[in-house]
Amino acid sequence: MTEKDICLSPDERLDYINEDLSLIQLKRGLTFGTDAYLLAAFVKERSGRGADLGSGTGVASLLCLSKGKASHMYAAEIQPYYASLIERNAHLNRLSDKLSVFSGDVRTFSEKDTAGELDIVISNPPYMKAEGGFGTKSEEMNIARRELNGTIYDFCLCASRLLKFGGLFYTVYRPDRLIDLICALREARLEPKKIITVYPDKSSAPCLILCEAKKGAKGAVTLSKPLIIYKDGTREYTEEMQRIYDTCSLDHLF
Repeated sequence: MTEKDICLSPDERLDYINEDLSLIQLKRGLTFGTDAYLLAAFVKERSGRGADLGSGTGVASLLCLSKGKASHMYAAEIQPYYASLIERNAHLNRLSDKLSVFSGDVRTFSEKDTAGELDIVISNPPYMKAEGGFGTKSEEMNIARRELNGTIYDFCLCASRLLKFGGLFYTVYRPDRLIDLICALREARLEPKKIITVYPDKSSAPCLILCEAKKGAKGAVTLSKPLIIYKDGTREYTEEMQRIYDTCSLDHLF
């Protein structure tokens, strides 16, 4: 398909994620990034039915479906334009039969909306508190980045509502809010089991935390070796990161 075939608006563009997946995105809006790819890569093969909380363009859900990691995904997105965009991206990639959109607040999202309990939930949630700091001029970016429609506690509680006992919750978050994440997970009966710390390069502080938590599990967590994205002083991927892009998997880190 070309941009002409899919009727893009002047504010939209068509990007190619890999050989299997294309994505409609706003030119100045939420765009596909490393965090979404790592989140999808973290999910185990053949994980079953799942949900994506705060789905944005739907890319993490689409990656899980296109890589055979999920049999069906429910994408929850509160912003109407992006909820519609998820449906368009699913149609573009011929995955409409495997992706359902919940256009609403994760604080009201439950197993009634997913035809029963799920095997996995993934989320790249808003990582900044609603108050403090400097917001952007874009309302949509503030909604995506700030806890205006639910805190990390609300996202973890939603994941717990949706998951069956023993189900897995995968999330990507900021290192400076790791304590908030761990506390929120435990309050929701989601026990952290695997944690990956991601660094831009060897000389920099960590930029991301990836966490796998299991509903109803006992306490015991495994930390992976550091994941470094770029070789020092370059924008060239490390061999480790290139392997992740080639396989869409983080299993080899454990």
